[in-house]
Amino acid sequence: MKTKLMLAALVAAICCPVASFAQKNSDPEGYVTYSLPSTVLVLEVEAVQETFYAGPYATYAEKYLGITVPQEDKQVYKLKSIKMTPYVEPDHSKRYSVNVPKGNIDATFLKLSPMGLISFADARNGGEIAWRFPVTGKGDFSDKGVSSNLTSESATLYRNNDKDAKFAASLVQQDVVVAKSLEKKASEAAQKILNAREERYKIVIGDTDATYSGEALQAAIDELTRLEKEYLSLFIGYTETQVEKAVFEVVPQAGEAQKYIAFRLSDTEGLVPATNLSGKPILLEIIPQEFAQTAVSKAEEDAAAAEKALLEATGKAPKTKAPEEKRAAQVYYRLPATCTVNIKNGVELLLQTRVPVYQLGQESSLPVNVIL
Repeated sequence: MKTKLMLAALVAAICCPVASFAQKNSDPEGYVTYSLPSTVLVLEVEAVQETFYAGPYATYAEKYLGITVPQEDKQVYKLKSIKMTPYVEPDHSKRYSVNVPKGNIDATFLKLSPMGLISFADARNGGEIAWRFPVTGKGDFSDKGVSSNLTSESATLYRNNDKDAKFAASLVQQDVVVAKSLEKKASEAAQKILNAREERYKIVIGDTDATYSGEALQAAIDELTRLEKEYLSLFIGYTETQVEKAVFEVVPQAGEAQKYIAFRLSDTEGLVPATNLSGKPILLEIIPQEFAQTAVSKAEEDAAAAEKALLEATGKAPKTKAPEEKRAAQVYYRLPATCTVNIKNGVELLLQTRVPVYQLGQESSLPVNVIL
C-alpha cells in the first residue's frame, strides 16, 4: 500500500509541471488567437563539382606530343540550377487575440488565410534539408596503358685481377634490371599514341595487309581510338564530375535593405551557408512593388492637410469631435507585397522571378462583429 502511494505521488510530481506549462502557454478561453503570415524563400540548389587530375606524364606532353596541358590537380564548383519556392509560415512576432462572444462572428473567418489569418497550424510544407559533400579523391592512372615498368640497361662493372701482386682493372659487361624512369615511360606511351593514330589512318585508307569490312572495320577503328584516348589521358589528365545538392532559406525582414547573402559557393567545400566565409557570396535581392494609396487614406490625408492650413492661417485648431463610443475589436491581416526577386553571382543574373512576400506588405483590419 505504501509503495502504491509513493508511486502515485511521483506520477503527480511529474505531471504537475507539464500541466502548469500547458496552462501557462494556453490562450484564454473565449478568444481566437492567430498569427499574421510571413514568407520564407526556399532555394533548392544544385552544383557540379569538377575535379581535374593531371596526368603523370604531363611534364613531357609538349616534348613528345607537342601539346601544352595543365600540370596540377584542380577542383572547381559550378552552379547547375537554382529553384526558388515561397512558403508561408506564421509570424509569431505578430500575434493577435480576438474576443469572440457567441453569436457575434462566424468562425469561418479563419478561411481567410490567404489574406493573413493563420491560426493553430504551421502552413509551411517544405521538404527535408539534405547536404551532400564529396570526398576529396586522388587521380588513379593504374589501369591506363600496357607498358612494363621495368627495362634492361647496360651497366659497366669492374673486376680486379691479382697479377704479380698488382691489381689491374678489367671491364665486364653485364645487363641488370632497373625501374624505368618517368621520362622513359612517357616516351613509350607517346610512341603508342602515334602508332595507334598511324594504324587507324592506314585502316581508313586501306593501306594494310589485313582486310576489314562492315562491323569489323568500325570495331578496329573504335579499339584504336580507345587505346589512343587511354594513353593520351596519361599526358592530358582527366576530369571527374559529381552533383551536390543543398537547400537554403531566406526570411526577408521588413524595414531592412532587401539584399541578402543566400548562400556561398566555395571551390574547396562546394555549397556552404552564408556564414561560411570561405565561399563566394550568392546574393538575393528583393524589390517590393509599391502599394497604391486607397481612397480612405487619401481622404484622411486631405483632412489633415486642411486642418494644418486652418491652424496656420487662423492660429486656431478646429473643434474636436465628441469622443466616439468604444469600437468593436478589430481583426488584423496582411496584404502581401508583390516582389521581384533577383539572385546574382557577382554581376551575373542567375534567376529572376516575382513572388508575394507577406512581411513586406501592408497590415490592415476589419471589424470583428462582421459576419464573413
